[in-house]
Amino acid sequence: MSSLRDRYSFTGTESAASPRRTLRTAISCVGTGLHSGVNVSLKLVPAPSGTGIVFRRTDLGVNIPALFDHVNDTRLCTVITSGEARVGTIEHLMAAVAASQIDDLLVEVDAPELPVFDGSSAPFMFLIESAGIVEHAGFRETLEVLRAVRVEHNGAFAELRPHHLGGTGFELSLAIEFAASAIGAQAFNISLTPESFSRDLAAARTFTMASEIEALRKAGLAKGGSLVNAIVVDGAKVMNPEGLRWTDEFVRHKMLDVVGDLALAGAPISGRFIGSRTGHALNNQLLRALFADQANYRLIRESVGGMLQLSAA
Repeated sequence: MSSLRDRYSFTGTESAASPRRTLRTAISCVGTGLHSGVNVSLKLVPAPSGTGIVFRRTDLGVNIPALFDHVNDTRLCTVITSGEARVGTIEHLMAAVAASQIDDLLVEVDAPELPVFDGSSAPFMFLIESAGIVEHAGFRETLEVLRAVRVEHNGAFAELRPHHLGGTGFELSLAIEFAASAIGAQAFNISLTPESFSRDLAAARTFTMASEIEALRKAGLAKGGSLVNAIVVDGAKVMNPEGLRWTDEFVRHKMLDVVGDLALAGAPISGRFIGSRTGHALNNQLLRALFADQANYRLIRESVGGMLQLSAA
């Protein structure tokens, strides 16, 4: 699968549909990879209409579409691949891109992982806001959920459902539970918009347990991790000197991950997400289950006057 739009043809009136969006100008930065610990150069570049979100390994000359069926590793982050080329820890950027309603973007990176910055999406939102967003040719498409789809593993689950009658946009509800008393059981609900993401999710940081750090590093992970870019929990204690940004920052970050992982659908989702203790693996499995049967969804074009349906090509 190259992109969703390759599988559909438009049957409505294009003049009524909303235009696609990309960055106004390119913007660059440098940072450190969370798991690799290597220095990374990143550049966000405006892309032609219809490109979608594409990652380019500039050191290898390989492009990787940001689509669910290019995911082949979900250990503690989401990794997309094309042949031997890979880019990991993409979920924080993808969440910012999806929340900012950007349709077309080229992400140039010279390493196998994106920079982690502070462990949240806030730095990526800053880059996007600094570059600016413009409308351009083509028409924005939305993936409408038509039937409930659910995946489960060891008591955890992730589910996509259609809207209630008259509902629009993307509604998300997530619950988590950890043995560490600093986290415990938390739940969060959000109606995803650029404003709600910036206010309620963007600054929520990734986290780990102090007891797991040594094992992670022996496994070749978290080499670039520190109290600067992750919350570290030890039982009832948060090790970071500055403390938490919200008392429920943990579930907010897990929700941020859901937004980023589901952005790999290739188009914004119209429907409802419900999850409990889900992670990158289940989030990806949910998209694979959704696309396994075309009766589960339809692709539509956004319009001020309503939705214009696309039909299968």
